Formats: sequence, C-alpha cells, structure tokens
Amino acid sequence: MKVLPGLAALLRCCSNRATAASFLQRGSTTAAILMVFATLCTALPAAGAEPPALIRGGMFESVLPPAPGVKQVRIADFRLDRTPVSNEQFAQFLKRQPQWRRDRIAAVFADQSYLSHWQSATGPGAALTQQPVVQVSWFAASAYCEERGARLPHWYEWEYAAAASETQVDARGDPAWRQRILDWYSQSGRGALPRVGSTPANVYGVRDLHGVIWEWVDDAASMMVSGDNREQGDPDVLRFCGSGAITMEQKENYATLMRIAMLSSMQARFTSATMGFRCAIDVRSAP
Repeated sequence: MKVLPGLAALLRCCSNRATAASFLQRGSTTAAILMVFATLCTALPAAGAEPPALIRGGMFESVLPPAPGVKQVRIADFRLDRTPVSNEQFAQFLKRQPQWRRDRIAAVFADQSYLSHWQSATGPGAALTQQPVVQVSWFAASAYCEERGARLPHWYEWEYAAAASETQVDARGDPAWRQRILDWYSQSGRGALPRVGSTPANVYGVRDLHGVIWEWVDDAASMMVSGDNREQGDPDVLRFCGSGAITMEQKENYATLMRIAMLSSMQARFTSATMGFRCAIDVRSAP
C-alpha cells in the first residue's frame, strides 16, 4: 500500500496542528485528507493511555469564588486524562520534541531541577517509567498537552473533577470522604511515588487526583499571590493576585486549599519533586 506523501509523519505527531498547517501552506494535494486526520487525532490520548474520561459539566461552588458576591461557576463538558502523565509518556514526548530535554531547554522555561531525578536527559530509567512525571515546569507540561491537541485543565475543571468520589459527583459534604483525603495528605511525601492509576477511580473513571502528586493547571498564574506588595499591579510579574485568592471559602475543604497554596508558591518555570500534570480536552458538542 502506497503511503500518501506526508501522511506517515502526520500520523506520528497528528496532534501538532502546525504540522498539518504546513501542508496547507505548501499547497499539498493531500491537504484535505491530512487535515481530517489531524482533527481526529487531536482527541486521541497519549500512546499507551486510556482515552480521556468525559466529565459532564454543571454549576459548581468553588473554594475560589469567581467574583465578589458570586459563589458558583458554570463548568462546560470536558475530557480529562484518567491518570497523570507518566515518566514513560513524557520521555516519548521528548523524543518528538527534544528541545524540552533537560540538557536543551532554555532557562526561561525551567529551573535547574527540571527532570533532575531522571537517569539521563532522554529517559527516567526503568524503575521510574510508570511513576507520574514530576520536576516539570508549567511551560513543559503545557507544551506536552499542546502537542496532543489538548491543554492543561483549568483550575475550576480540576477542582470539579476532584470533588467526586467513587459514588458521588460531589462528595465534599461527606465527612468520611474528606477525612480519607486528609489522611492521604498527612502521609510523608519522602517515599517513592506510586505507579500512575494506583488510587480508586472516581465516578468519572479518573484516578490519582488525590494522594499522589500536586498537578499543574492552565490558569495557575491567576491564583498566584506575590509575597512582595511592590509587585502588585505590575503586568510583567508572573506572580499576581487572582480574583478569588484572598476570599477562599469552604475552609473545611482543607486539602483543596493546600493545593491552592502550593500553586500560589510556584512560578511557571519552577519545578517540584511532587508537581506533575495531566491533560484536558475541550468538548464542543458532547455525544
């Protein structure tokens, strides 16, 4: 079977819209077919992963009110990775996008600890392959998701999905569930990370939202509060006060507030031994 020119390359990185666009710019006779494949591939999960879970949206009362006097936000339908991105998956990404390797990445995009725990610049070593990738910056996490035709989840999306238990869409009012979450966070973080998918799936089929790692969100910067009041209002400073950061409610949901505090301490180039990520995909017309 003859492979259409450029088709094999597009299939290897079909979530990269720029690749498909370049075919159009060159006036390729197969452009229409290639763009169809690109469109289909943007909804595909990373190699070796389960398809992202469909999260049905709705009205949601966040611990971060969207505006003064407003308690609820509307969450649109979206898809969310069932587990965090693993070291193995991120290593495959680096093969396709080597500019994000630790020995090649620009300092503006990551600090000195970026992937420092990996065995080499190209791979984590066999013992770490199925653990969630950590020591990645917001920039690197965002680039990974973008290559898949996805994005990092917004904070409200992440919080919405994380409010679910194995049996309830919103389990935050269940004292037993809240205590289980707190028990996870009370454990020492000095040991080895578990394999991705090690915690029970919630009602959406999503795992590891609690008790494994912290996770980057797309709009993390809007939650950040500068420790220096001289920086407030400076558009060139990455850390700034989000609209609801100083009016956090539902103080009983301490675990969620801990995540907000963690994100508030991070700049986009920072990395952490407990900070990883997963990707989300927009759903414009859910089936």
